[in-house]
Amino acid sequence: MPAAITGCGASLPAGVLTNHDLEAVLETSDRWIVERTGIRERRIADDGESSASLGVAAGRAALADAGIGSGDVDLLVVATATPEQPLPHTGAFVGDGLGLGCGSFDLAAGCAGFVYALVVGAALIEAGNLAHVLVIGTETLSRIVDPDDRATRVLFGDAAGAAVLTASEGPAGILAWDLGCDGSGTGLLGVPAGGSRRPASAETVASRQHFMRMSGREVFRRAVTVMVESAGATLARAGATAETVDWFVPHQANARIIEAARQRLGIPADRTVMNIERFGNTSAASIPLALAEAAGDGRLTAGDRVLLAGFGAGMAWASALLEWGPR
Repeated sequence: MPAAITGCGASLPAGVLTNHDLEAVLETSDRWIVERTGIRERRIADDGESSASLGVAAGRAALADAGIGSGDVDLLVVATATPEQPLPHTGAFVGDGLGLGCGSFDLAAGCAGFVYALVVGAALIEAGNLAHVLVIGTETLSRIVDPDDRATRVLFGDAAGAAVLTASEGPAGILAWDLGCDGSGTGLLGVPAGGSRRPASAETVASRQHFMRMSGREVFRRAVTVMVESAGATLARAGATAETVDWFVPHQANARIIEAARQRLGIPADRTVMNIERFGNTSAASIPLALAEAAGDGRLTAGDRVLLAGFGAGMAWASALLEWGPR
């Protein structure tokens, strides 16, 4: 039994950090940021917001969009690289906030996390045991970005996006997917300290190892390659081609990456969903945030074939081809 997306939701902090705001505190400019990333502003969580609170709001919106209540949810999967705390998992906080009584777990695959979670949720539905799975991608990346690092601070923002997966007897659902990871790239993007490999200490704090570090040039090069290869593999498994894709919804990492990937895939710009200009890179939240926007404004309609593609730290990647169902 295929699993189709029957509801979408999103949550954004009220705080906005523009490129002009960054000009006042970093050696950068609006023109430099826009030319290299396509970003003009990003949302920043305030002291009372967290990955869990944003996830709760996005999840609540997705449930309302699907027309179901908290008691109808059989499983919650939360994709995040910025968990509420090391223990317990973020899903416990989100589930409590939503009034869920079902099982939950977190999935950490960086910016590819939402597609990973979507595939896992669909697989469990297709196993025949579940009716509804709530999948949430939520991030507060501003909490792990070095405020003095121009290379990363201009890129990342905070947000959450969610989708309800429902067992479907119709043609709608996930048609094919591709997951992968090249662990040789673990040093290219990550937070060095705070885990079991390098526990927190006065030394790690003093050397700023609890902030994100990124080798931008190499991440860019790998990102374009793996997005194209993974999306191509997914299309091949579905017996589809780029010409049959109605909408391409890529991870919103960098406008230049998206442009290069869609050109190599042969997907027109007017069939590519982009919102990076307003929100920046929101990691696991970026794809569900873009989906929620495209579904909300009527761009996605029943029968559309929607190609998702993400990549991130690890270096992990994921893509999936969906047939959009009736709303």
